[in-house]
Amino acid sequence: MTNTETVAERHKRKMQKQKEKVDKNIAAATDDRGVFILLTGDGKGKSSSAFGMVMRALGYDYKIGVVQFIKGEQLSGEEIYLRDKCPQIDFYQMGTGFTWNTQDRDGDVAAAEKTWAVVEPMLRDESYHLVILDELTYMLSYKYLDEAMVLEALANRPANQSVVVTGRGGGSALRELADTVSEIKDIKHAYKSGVKARKGVDF
Repeated sequence: MTNTETVAERHKRKMQKQKEKVDKNIAAATDDRGVFILLTGDGKGKSSSAFGMVMRALGYDYKIGVVQFIKGEQLSGEEIYLRDKCPQIDFYQMGTGFTWNTQDRDGDVAAAEKTWAVVEPMLRDESYHLVILDELTYMLSYKYLDEAMVLEALANRPANQSVVVTGRGGGSALRELADTVSEIKDIKHAYKSGVKARKGVDF
């Protein structure tokens, strides 16, 4: 950098280096296939991120499957919208609500297995461009579903199918299998300050 170089010139030189780096990384990515994305961590926004990808896929008129574990007892905004406005999306909820509310392990295992019976055909069907498995990690953490069975189905899905799994935990094997793992950290949450969950934001 010279003393006569202007702010605009310095900015342009910096951005040119950044562009060269980005272009190099794009050129190196030659494997064209579906991806397995794991959204985990103790922070808020995992499911919201997954539903953002649903919107992206809808923009291209792709076929989408959405299966929600855990949730379903309390009505949610995503359920209302998908059922009423997006009939082209195959949407299924386990419907038992949170496991700490049911307190019925046998019932939860049966519900999880019934729900997995909906998931398995999706993971074998190449017509699905995107499959969302919301809160699936809990089914593995609580051992409601066989881990090896789940991992095998995810690993052997059609090559062009992308899958998004959300939820806390889920085990190291799930992380190892995933192509992309994003961990959302809980820095601060309104709920801990006594603020009620808000319709259209939290559910």
